[in-house]
Amino acid sequence: MASPAPFADGSADQNPLTRLTLDELRQRTSVKWRMHPPDVLPLWVAELDVPLAPPVGDALHRAIDLGDTGYAHGTAYAEAVGDFAARRWGWNGFRADHTTVVPDVMMGIVEVLRLVTDPGDAVVVCSPVYPPFYAFVAHAGRQVIEAPLGPDLRMDPAALDEAFRRARACGRRPAFLICNPHNPTGTVHRRDELEAVATLADRHGLRVISDEIHAPLVLPGAHFTPYLAVAGAENAFALVSASKAWNLAGLKAALAVAGPRAAADLDRMPEEVGHGPSHLGVVAHTAAFRAGGPWLDLLLDGLDANRTLLRTLLATHLPSVTYHRPEGTYLAWLDCTRLGIDTEQPDGGPGVASDVAGPAKMFLDRARVALSSGHVFGTGGAGFVRLNFGTSPTILTEAVTRMGRAVDAHRSAG
Repeated sequence: MASPAPFADGSADQNPLTRLTLDELRQRTSVKWRMHPPDVLPLWVAELDVPLAPPVGDALHRAIDLGDTGYAHGTAYAEAVGDFAARRWGWNGFRADHTTVVPDVMMGIVEVLRLVTDPGDAVVVCSPVYPPFYAFVAHAGRQVIEAPLGPDLRMDPAALDEAFRRARACGRRPAFLICNPHNPTGTVHRRDELEAVATLADRHGLRVISDEIHAPLVLPGAHFTPYLAVAGAENAFALVSASKAWNLAGLKAALAVAGPRAAADLDRMPEEVGHGPSHLGVVAHTAAFRAGGPWLDLLLDGLDANRTLLRTLLATHLPSVTYHRPEGTYLAWLDCTRLGIDTEQPDGGPGVASDVAGPAKMFLDRARVALSSGHVFGTGGAGFVRLNFGTSPTILTEAVTRMGRAVDAHRSAG
């Protein structure tokens, strides 16, 4: 086998996760690296510790050199996503004319909810789930109903059926907000599971909105199925973006995609929503989907290796912690309930992502490792932490080693 081509600095290591040192990462001014003091290793918010993918950097430099910093225009973003979906997921039903550019995935979700639900209507979510699902839905004047995941961290049809019944009883136009792949568990929903969702949603009259921001980040052993590609999803919506897979959260742009029977609803999207995305964001996201595939493959290899490394580190340093091996994303959902740490929740409830409690607080205080506190993810989250393993093996190893020492010290003090 031929040796990999070296980078410009002469290194043959093409793993994006090993390209930056801790000192280089600490020069960043984003929330991940500035929320906590410098002695804290930040493995909480979903930012990757990677350099910019070369095709994205090239596109941005070209736009800056041209002074191309005006308003976004055209369907290049949608066309790039459609080509990516066909290559990666085998989905040939994507239609660029059934899309609209929105500022980001969560703002797009809110705007779609405003199109297909009324104030006071219910929105079903599968807890534990991404905290902004609670906060943004509430801010939009809708109420959240939980359909907890099963013990295997997969969607529970019985729980969904009951939640859909309750949602239908609460208002005229309920909806189901699905996270695919699921954050924080890393579960990648199978086609048969999504078909069951479509059947239940049709039976109970719910509109489905699928958050597919992590869709490019499906790891070996799993296969991503776009919700709009399954039978019965013709009146549903999906939200996609390059922000997680190519670390572009600071370059605002996402795509709202409608099924064929939902296109008329999407046409009612207020014109002012389209003024939210950044033109440079559209440029960057388009380049990522169009030309960022080879870089993404290197990242996925690195994440797969980190996923395995994390299992080994936990077995060595934190054997009481249960590791729910993710199928996608770069997020690990760690069950810390056997550590015997107080899981009392602060005021605020799910969605208040700034609150740190239970094991996450202990790891922050004693190990100087920042993790996401499980209770903000809703029912089923207390006693868990979410760990972002989208970092270098060196940082990951140091973090888990620190966490193991902190647990030992906690037990000794107790």
